[in-house]
Amino acid sequence: MEIKYFNREKGEVENEKVYGSEAVNWLYDSASGKMLTTFLVKKPLSKLYGALQSHGMTKKKVKPFIKDFNINMEEYLPEEGRTEASPYSSFNQFFIRRFKEGKRPFAEGPKFPAFSEARYFGYDALTDDETIPVKGKFLTAKALLANDKWAPFFEEGPCLLARLCPVDYHRFHFPDDGEVLDFYPVEGALHSVNPLALKKVPEIFSINERAVTIFETKHFGKLAYVEVGAICVGKIIQSREMRGEFKRGEEKGYFLFGGSTVIVLGEKGKWKPDDIVLEHTKKGMEVYQKLGSQIGEALN
Repeated sequence: MEIKYFNREKGEVENEKVYGSEAVNWLYDSASGKMLTTFLVKKPLSKLYGALQSHGMTKKKVKPFIKDFNINMEEYLPEEGRTEASPYSSFNQFFIRRFKEGKRPFAEGPKFPAFSEARYFGYDALTDDETIPVKGKFLTAKALLANDKWAPFFEEGPCLLARLCPVDYHRFHFPDDGEVLDFYPVEGALHSVNPLALKKVPEIFSINERAVTIFETKHFGKLAYVEVGAICVGKIIQSREMRGEFKRGEEKGYFLFGGSTVIVLGEKGKWKPDDIVLEHTKKGMEVYQKLGSQIGEALN
């Protein structure tokens, strides 16, 4: 399966080079792979694999990975306490690399900034009729939030779904100034969030492990911020206590090794994704956005 996406900065369609595509195809397409998937999606085995990426011996994978996926390392800082000559002590430390100061400015005011550097689908109103990237009933506030208190606030509201590939920057950020209202985990499995897997198991976002934060923002009303765990993702880390006030662009957290997803839901009528994102979503094509670039706007 070929995955194409629209690179908004370049204004052109690109082919995605999928990390581990053969393994994902085998796990979700073959009889033997499906049997193994039953065990791999359980937390202990998947977390163990993710944790192994912090072992010092894994740093030998960094240089080949950078070369294979043509990652521009001029934009990134070395691990704290290390030099440019030997920047990372393990693959996980490379995986959670930080941008250098000023490399990713955030859109301001009523402009909704991209909260992750990722491939996005966008919806101006989530309904059961949506089928991209999964059947609508699996992408509702009720299914994603698993919380009767908060789900009604986000019914038929806008949504941005950010898919972070293993090659991407894996930290995620607050899109506006605001205050945390609630934070809670949702237990679940750890399926792959790759489009190859979503075609086989459309309910992945509503059955995978998730971390949910509800907050009130200055320009966009209430937002539900959902980090979705995935196969072989070592952990979802919150960079600070999920309470009190925060600032636009402040780091919220990061994923350890693996492909991951962040989903942000909004209140009906408060904001909408940009038309270019909505149009490509209808075609079934994601839009690649750099962290902090405008991806939506407030409506009032």
